[in-house]
Amino acid sequence: MNIVLLSGGSGKRLWPLSNDTRSKQFIKIFRTDTGDYESMVQRVYRQICAVDATANVTIATSKAQVSAIHNQLGTDVGISVEPCRRDTFPAIALAAAYLHDERGVLETESVVVCPVDPYVEQDYFEALKELGRQAAQSEANLVLMGIEPTYPSAKYGYIIPESKNTVSRVSMFKEKPDEETAKDYIGRGALWNGGVFAFRLGYVLRRAHELISFKDYRDLYDKYDTLQKISFDYAVVEHEPQIEVMRFSGMWKDMGTWNTLTEAMESPSIGKAILNDMCDNVHVVNELDVPVLCMGLKDVVVSASPEGILVSDKAQSSYIKPFVDTIDQQIMFAEKSWGSFRVIDIEEGSMTIKVTLNAGHKMNYHSHERRDEIWNVIAGEGRTIIDGVEQKVSAGDVVTMKAGTPHTIIADTALQVIEVQIGQEISVADKKKLEN
Repeated sequence: MNIVLLSGGSGKRLWPLSNDTRSKQFIKIFRTDTGDYESMVQRVYRQICAVDATANVTIATSKAQVSAIHNQLGTDVGISVEPCRRDTFPAIALAAAYLHDERGVLETESVVVCPVDPYVEQDYFEALKELGRQAAQSEANLVLMGIEPTYPSAKYGYIIPESKNTVSRVSMFKEKPDEETAKDYIGRGALWNGGVFAFRLGYVLRRAHELISFKDYRDLYDKYDTLQKISFDYAVVEHEPQIEVMRFSGMWKDMGTWNTLTEAMESPSIGKAILNDMCDNVHVVNELDVPVLCMGLKDVVVSASPEGILVSDKAQSSYIKPFVDTIDQQIMFAEKSWGSFRVIDIEEGSMTIKVTLNAGHKMNYHSHERRDEIWNVIAGEGRTIIDGVEQKVSAGDVVTMKAGTPHTIIADTALQVIEVQIGQEISVADKKKLEN
């Protein structure tokens, strides 16, 4: 099975756990059989591999998410990197060219495209395999998955099939309606449009070449910032007469808001939290090292992270985005390919960060022009390379780098470092990658 997972957006509706580099799909909130927590992308990838261990998985995403993907999934998963955001049609066109030119997928093979963040069970991925098989053998150019509605929702578009067969030709599409209209659609056998579809690779490549002038994947990548922002629905689906829909009646939830996310939590709290007996339908997600105490609350979500603190009525939490858009601050936590960092303190002329490196990983060899750095090793063992000189480090060691000095750190075991940055102008942009 060839499957493309669309991983875009910053997930601001799940602030303060999500930010511009840590989107909602990377939040570790779902408990596994071992008692650990996994993210949406980890859960989905695990479920795909359980259904098809040989699946060719590609994640279409932005540059900002690549490090988090490598951190959580490793380096075996394919990544089609969008140089900038251009909506779903350019993203899918680029992913299709990537599959053909970089991964060797034949034009006759089917490809399934779906969001990276649905909350589903194993039968959903069995259905995706069947969707791919249907696309390979069907006369239709597109085969959509239609979700059997469980209530008249105004959040989703609707697909109206010609029949109630498992696979049917599509009669028409309807935009997001009000609830009364949604009831009418459902009475006519309508299905939710969950943004899941399959096609033969050659079909999307042909449509991409009709709408975009490019030679191959590399050429499309280079001119990506010049492409029109347009959705796959508007660019392709609305103009395609040969479309089928396959029904899916299993469990399917969109984890796009705090209200829906807390419905999937197995316990009322994650992290240090105390809820008294008078709390009713209250959920807490706390990533800080201080406790959160809730008393007498009802229908409330509380979330605390280095990015901020949210206390909201669950119904109102869906309307968080315009308020978050007004918040402009330093990113306080991010996952990298080598581990993660958390900002501890920001002062005029200094910043203090806790850095965690995974065993066997290292930072890029780099330098800074406008700041000095001090590494205080607090746990683990590793090596530093400072201006070409390598030395071993362990808990208690202190290493100082003046501005302009090339440096990196390598983790032989899991390594924790307190990094102090000192300078009049501390900026993410002040980093020069070097060869070593």
